Amino acid sequence: MTAPGPARHRSPIRRPVRPRAPVRRARQLFSLGRFLLLMGTVAVTGSCATGPVHSSEGEMAATTTATDTTTATDTSTDTISGEPAGRPIGRDAVHALTYPPLELDPPEASEHEILGVPVYHLHDPALPLVDVFVQIEGGVSHFPREVMAPVTGLPSFLRNGGTETLPPDSVDRRLDLLALQLGFGSGGTGSYASLNSLRSTLDEGLELFGQILTRPGFDTEAVEIWRGQELERVRRRADNPSGLAYEEFNRLMFGDHPVGWVMQEEDLAPDRFSTERLHDLRDRILCRDRLIIGVAGDLTWEEAQPRIRDFLAAWPECQDDLPELPLPELRRTGGVYILPRELDQSTIVMAQPGGIRQEDTPDYFASRVANLILGGGGFSSRLMARVRTEEGLAYGASSLWTTPIRYEGLVGAVTATRSDRTVDAVELLLEILQEFRTEAPSQDEVSRAVEQISNGHVFAFQSARQIVARRMGDLAQGLPEDWLERYLEGVMAVDPGDVLRVTARHIDPESMTILVLGDPEGFAHALPRLETLGPLYRLSSDGSVEPWES
Repeated sequence: MTAPGPARHRSPIRRPVRPRAPVRRARQLFSLGRFLLLMGTVAVTGSCATGPVHSSEGEMAATTTATDTTTATDTSTDTISGEPAGRPIGRDAVHALTYPPLELDPPEASEHEILGVPVYHLHDPALPLVDVFVQIEGGVSHFPREVMAPVTGLPSFLRNGGTETLPPDSVDRRLDLLALQLGFGSGGTGSYASLNSLRSTLDEGLELFGQILTRPGFDTEAVEIWRGQELERVRRRADNPSGLAYEEFNRLMFGDHPVGWVMQEEDLAPDRFSTERLHDLRDRILCRDRLIIGVAGDLTWEEAQPRIRDFLAAWPECQDDLPELPLPELRRTGGVYILPRELDQSTIVMAQPGGIRQEDTPDYFASRVANLILGGGGFSSRLMARVRTEEGLAYGASSLWTTPIRYEGLVGAVTATRSDRTVDAVELLLEILQEFRTEAPSQDEVSRAVEQISNGHVFAFQSARQIVARRMGDLAQGLPEDWLERYLEGVMAVDPGDVLRVTARHIDPESMTILVLGDPEGFAHALPRLETLGPLYRLSSDGSVEPWES
């Protein structure tokens, strides 16, 4: 008898047992059957509604037969009552699903007041981040032309000019160290600044943010860099045909009004950026009475209140009121203005006073729907369908119907086409405008436009910072707290008759001011047709106008 050898080690990990081929095949057919049932392409005829079965002899028996997708029905027997189930399957099952009505219940920013400053707050603990927004009243439109350039550059000077105690590079290093993000910008009537900070570095971030805004350094090198960049942009403005066309059109329509001002080299003279002037603008604009504050993110109101109070306490009170905003005198005489440029393509801009302001009136809401149908709705709009799809005159065409709050805006159309088709495009735009003011749109067109606006409603509530910033903007413009809800209700009440009423009243192709930027040689053969549309003028890039001479 031999002695037993050493015991062999057996691994605790065992190879899974692979199922036999018939079983694997059954599982594969089972999965295929489920997929086909979901797609609505088969109906089950046997007692098993989910896959293949075996006959008593052990052979595979198919239990599915092809059927029409619109009549797919579960014909199996209910295991309890013994009656046919009669449940829809496939696509019919999807269509048979019912859901409770969807209701949008977005969060709302709470409104407070600290040291006389409106403050909006919305707590959102999803991420350890905090946004602080500062809306500042006072922009180019409040001041005379000679300070247009320094007021325009003020946000850049604040961001890049350091503070009274920190040079610009030290500010940048501090921002990087604390992982802070700053944002600055401006418009015609005001400017804004924003801070994005980690919750853990918010206190230090607010302190630095406050120093930048209340004790700016106005570093001379940073000011000179901005001035040089603007000078280069002014010298190269003719390199951007569409931008040049829009600037000159605004100058034509608004004249000597801030909307019509075009930056010139003399506006950027060095003496207009003196340290004394910049500090004077700081004192007139960056003061507490001009502010609206917003706070969004991982900060409760109890935590935000003392921090915002300390932040605002460093701001001086305003010593005087801002000048009144001027009202424009819009051009109403029409005419055709040719701005010669040796280009293969012509840019066409035409518009007239639109007669509509942003307010809670049926005409305003009807104008929003009308603009989408005419040319603001992309490829489904009339201008795109006719100018691009049917006539092939341009890659794109769109409408404009601006609606400022204080005065009427403009209504018209824009496109660009090759030189030899310039007059054809002008005539087609005018033809579409004439049709639009004389024939009511279809109910389908109105429904699509209303649906486009209403579907976009939800995108106004994507984040806490967006909700707070929108509410601040509404207050700055003097809009009511429930403006978004009023806007949606007003738009949804618009019908084809409302659109026809507002377009017939406010669109007149014969009163259009038409600007054509392009090479006159390319459309010289059609100049007589342009002359039938109104007086013909030569426009220069310095804004001067003279009668056209062939």
